[in-house]
Amino acid sequence: MSLGIYISVPFCRSKCSFCNFASGVFSGGAYERYVTQVCTEIAQADRIAGELGGRMERTVDSIYLGGGTPSVLAPDQFERLVTAVREEFQVDPRAEVTVECAPGTITPEILAALCRCGVNRVSLGVQSFVDIECSAVGRLHTRAVTLEDIAQLRAAGIGNICVDLIAGLPHQTMESWQFTLSETIASGVPHVSVYMLEVDEDSRLGNELLAGGSRYHAHSVPDEDLTAELYLAACERLERGGVQQYEISNFARPVTHGMGLRASRHNLKYWKRQPYLGFGVDAHSMLAAEEALARQGIEAVRFATPDDVKTFGQAARQPEPVAARMSQLQTSRTLINSQTAIEETFFLGLRMNCGISLAEVSKRYGAETVDSYAAMFAELEEALLLRHDGDGIALTPRGRLLSNEVFTRFLRDSQPLDAPVSQGSGC
Repeated sequence: MSLGIYISVPFCRSKCSFCNFASGVFSGGAYERYVTQVCTEIAQADRIAGELGGRMERTVDSIYLGGGTPSVLAPDQFERLVTAVREEFQVDPRAEVTVECAPGTITPEILAALCRCGVNRVSLGVQSFVDIECSAVGRLHTRAVTLEDIAQLRAAGIGNICVDLIAGLPHQTMESWQFTLSETIASGVPHVSVYMLEVDEDSRLGNELLAGGSRYHAHSVPDEDLTAELYLAACERLERGGVQQYEISNFARPVTHGMGLRASRHNLKYWKRQPYLGFGVDAHSMLAAEEALARQGIEAVRFATPDDVKTFGQAARQPEPVAARMSQLQTSRTLINSQTAIEETFFLGLRMNCGISLAEVSKRYGAETVDSYAAMFAELEEALLLRHDGDGIALTPRGRLLSNEVFTRFLRDSQPLDAPVSQGSGC
């Protein structure tokens, strides 16, 4: 099975108030050191995977550069990252190569670099087409800039564009949200991601909301009920506009002259539990277990890099940088046995609208495994959170809205269905 490659670029022009990712504003010198370190580690991918007990595929069919804002790199730095992957792996000529860009960062020079590197998909962090909502959270672009970027990407031959939106931004109303949805549909982009604002202490805005303060426009953030209504409105409006939901937060137009949707190939790897390998700050990986671990009942290994730039960079300053990185990765390594794999199969697979084939689960893990979940399926179905239709199960629209509550039920130490469960974005 082909591998997916993820490269984290944790640099931004400015830090948005809602952002809880491992990213920030750094000097240009930090960019160069970081790119050099990541390229070195890509060249050591085979050793890293082997020492962690993973079986690494050599063929790659998706490359995803996220962050952060990869488009803030200098063109040569960006090209070095992609070249490092192409030198270490066999990249399928039809591979999906995605780059996350903030509107306003796609200069002619970086656009030329994207084209030279074979980038064929761009994910734009638009968040809103209403200028006051963008500026309230520290975004530096406007509606006009976003539309200009979409036009120049198409002119350069990159038409596979995703627009990211957030429901629940400060000052957002149902009326302003409908405008954003209308502009998104009118833009004709083939893919849309819709996330509900996450409220947690890891972002400035989330922390202010939890503290009951008013900084960062916290007093203008819609309440949970309205945010949920905005999400449901997006599902309905995008569907009517020909952009079909295929995952809790993701929507796509049908493939032209073909079957299926213009879904994100890379993200499908996460939900279908296919192998992927991550490089850079806070990059996660999952590989099939090598033979010795497999004989012990281990299906896969997961591991992740440190989630801040300073800790990540410590390995590069050691006498043996790769050995230092291995030490960091070993502390994060998780061995996935069959029970954990079954749980992941359910709560990751149920993110997709198509749901899960119980026949396939039975074939892989045994019919008794599926039978052991029968009472839970019935309970979730009675609560109108799950649809059990013959061979398959899938979340209902209500279930997608309350997905975290459903997913908790598939964990070994799950809570009763009526226990309080914090409602996040499910993203």
